[in-house]
Amino acid sequence: MTQKIPHSDVFAVIDLGSNSFHMLIARHVAGGVHTIGRVKRKVRLAAGLDRNNVLSDEAMQRGWECLALFAERLQDIPKQNISIVATATLRLAKNADEFKSRAEQILQNKVNVISGELEAKTIYKGVAHTSACLGRQLVIDIGGASTEVVIGKGFHALLYKSLNMGCVTYLERFFCDGLLSKKNFTEAISAATSVIKPIQKDYIDMGWELAIGASGTVQAIQEILAACGHSDMLTLQKLEEIQIQAMACQSIKQLDLPGLGEERRLVFVSGLAILIALFKSLKISQMGLAGGALREGVLYSMIPELHNSDICKRTLDSFMDRYHVDKQQASYVTELSLSLAKQLCDDWQLDIDIAKKILSAVASVHEIGLIVDYKLYHQHSAYILSHTCMPGYSKIEKQLIVALTASHRTDINIKQFNNLSAKGTLAKRLSRIIRIAVILSMRRQDDIVPPVRIVSDESDFLTISFEADWLINHPLMESELEQEAQYQRRVGWDIQIKRD
Repeated sequence: MTQKIPHSDVFAVIDLGSNSFHMLIARHVAGGVHTIGRVKRKVRLAAGLDRNNVLSDEAMQRGWECLALFAERLQDIPKQNISIVATATLRLAKNADEFKSRAEQILQNKVNVISGELEAKTIYKGVAHTSACLGRQLVIDIGGASTEVVIGKGFHALLYKSLNMGCVTYLERFFCDGLLSKKNFTEAISAATSVIKPIQKDYIDMGWELAIGASGTVQAIQEILAACGHSDMLTLQKLEEIQIQAMACQSIKQLDLPGLGEERRLVFVSGLAILIALFKSLKISQMGLAGGALREGVLYSMIPELHNSDICKRTLDSFMDRYHVDKQQASYVTELSLSLAKQLCDDWQLDIDIAKKILSAVASVHEIGLIVDYKLYHQHSAYILSHTCMPGYSKIEKQLIVALTASHRTDINIKQFNNLSAKGTLAKRLSRIIRIAVILSMRRQDDIVPPVRIVSDESDFLTISFEADWLINHPLMESELEQEAQYQRRVGWDIQIKRD
């Protein structure tokens, strides 16, 4: 029997959290990181801490049983590619060494109990590598026994703190009777407010452009909002409305909110109380959901070539490598679309930085569906994108990229732009640009296209002008442009192809 060789490109991160134990398995391939496995078990380790911070035998046994399951999956991964971190509960537990010693025997790997500050910085790194990072951002992660609050920019955490409050410990302190009373919520919010108060001024003074939640509480709230037909951005008003809905259920046992998963139900209200206190104390106007947190931060720290790289470029390069995209053609379409966008910048009041980010992405990935089939390759491309993570791009940016990719050729589905609400007009305009750029680059050579002029009037009537004899000498290109003009006119987009 041949000996199995460990997969040198596969990495594992185990997070011994205070509420759940998580295992993330990922492969480093095609310049990116791709998740190939996740295992999560609800252990509620923090619930086993007594008043003296001694961890109960029952809680430790739950943890060891979970790790025995994880150990099976680690056998095929090189030891140097495995990282195991423990957080708040094992920082607090006086008998943490007892748990840790047995855990290391089970896993045959070292368990690192990290400080609250390191946890906060690592969480921020995970967010920075998986989310769209523009300017300063506030990152909040509500764990089982601690809550990390970080302000950072780019890949660097500027202000970070781990606070002694979490959804498991607050469940035990303020909702131990299982009742969703006004009194229990008020006491929990008040206690969290007191914990936040010492850091309040420093965080407000530094400020941020974007607030992101990296915890299960924030994800659960987004799922509730989606189930109720609301936008997924969290606000204080929405949180307080959910609190009222929760109190109407009277008890945790009867808690039944649309979109709330069973596995989150027990610790949901305590996490909600902490989040309400954070919104009020730090004057947070709205919050989105991060693409990653602690485990992703640990993972990216293990792979040196991914440190401080351009996340968007890394994402696009990974797509092109994985799906064998013609990079030269992607470059042609990028250059042409940006040239057209710059000419229309004043007419359409385009934010050229946003236009460049979106158009470059679409130009890079619009042909990934060719690996499936040519006829409907634009739809295949859009499907792949919609079901794949795109680190470096926000949720709305990804929606734009998917919509533009799906509509970069043949018939235009105007409904998909109307679904983008506030970004609908931008999407329609960028769609017109990318469609024309794809046609102009159809010969797949950069010396075929002459200087082309494009202008728009106040009604978005486009005029595309070419040198006098160029279209005559390129009848197929002229025919394709005229066909494109028909596609655009069918949805009310006026366009004229003109010889100077």
